[in-house]
Amino acid sequence: MPALAVAYAVLLYAAAAALVVGVALRVRLYLRTPAPLKIPTTPAPTTQRGVALLLAREVVFFESLFRSSKWTWIFGWTFHAALLLVLLRHLRYFQQPVWQPVVLVQAVGAYAGIAMVAGLAGLWARRWLVDRVRYISTPSDHLHLVLLLAIGLSGLAMRFVRHTDIVALKAFTLGLLRLDLQPLPADPLLLLHLALVALLMAIFPISKLLHAPGLFFSPTRNQADNPREQRHLTPWAAGPGRN
Repeated sequence: MPALAVAYAVLLYAAAAALVVGVALRVRLYLRTPAPLKIPTTPAPTTQRGVALLLAREVVFFESLFRSSKWTWIFGWTFHAALLLVLLRHLRYFQQPVWQPVVLVQAVGAYAGIAMVAGLAGLWARRWLVDRVRYISTPSDHLHLVLLLAIGLSGLAMRFVRHTDIVALKAFTLGLLRLDLQPLPADPLLLLHLALVALLMAIFPISKLLHAPGLFFSPTRNQADNPREQRHLTPWAAGPGRN
């Protein structure tokens, strides 16, 4: 087996392990972190069903961001929606046979990468052009956007500028899933793209990008506004003599 395939297999296995274990540990930390105060952002739903609908609207439509800043919402929602299509399109490299919904998304997913990069460019421009956002931006904020842009641009380059051997690439990715390593095309753009993706997977659990699962554990979003009807008491505070 070529050393290149072995090296990238080790890199991707390690990155995937860091992603899964890191996110699991973070979620475990979120679950164990007490929320001693009742602090839903008003106006807030008064029932758990309403909370579920609120979270659904936040995940799908970015409702609070829409109310806060229309320009940020446009770029942010465009990026996330396009990213979803890009990820769905990439599922074809891990399936044989390919599911019909994944086949149907191929035509749209090919151009979703352009929308993803456009959304990222808008979000990065915001970091420089809006005074109050530039003031609170840290180097890591810029580096995360640069990394995502580099992944998107390298992917678009392989799609529209210099094509790679996708048949060999699919054989390699399927081999990773089946623990049966196959040769990896020695395409510089592909190698750069995979290395950047591995880096993103590795840093995801320790970066601000973890807001994806973190949204569901935010007490301003996941609490019902019912302090008069029901006393809020965290499990760690419920001890002997307390009610």
